[in-house]
Amino acid sequence: QLQLVESGGGLVQPGGSLRLSCAASGFTLEFYTIGWFRQAPGKEREGVSCISKSGAGITYADSVKGRFTISRDNAENVVYLQMNSLKPEDTGVYYCAGRRGGWSACAGSGLANVWGQGTQVTVSS
Repeated sequence: QLQLVESGGGLVQPGGSLRLSCAASGFTLEFYTIGWFRQAPGKEREGVSCISKSGAGITYADSVKGRFTISRDNAENVVYLQMNSLKPEDTGVYYCAGRRGGWSACAGSGLANVWGQGTQVTVSS
């Protein structure tokens, strides 16, 4: 069974940092393009960042550029999202999703083959 499991969420003060992890179970992550998405209360899910199979292709939403860094360790079967300088508007449930093969900028969340269950990130003083 294909599974993605997110971890690393929590409560952090504005300006703080968190590192989210997305671990694959039941399949080899290196064949998948991986995206991070988030959904704030009352809002639609939005794409945050995307990383290609090799890690050479990376995109970010304008709202997180310069603050978030996506990376992957295919040997460990995990993708990370380092989030720095967090703002209250970064609050939401963060999900990782994967699509086997290519997935241009992870556009079109309906194209994902597998989703994680999400991890809550709350930025508040």
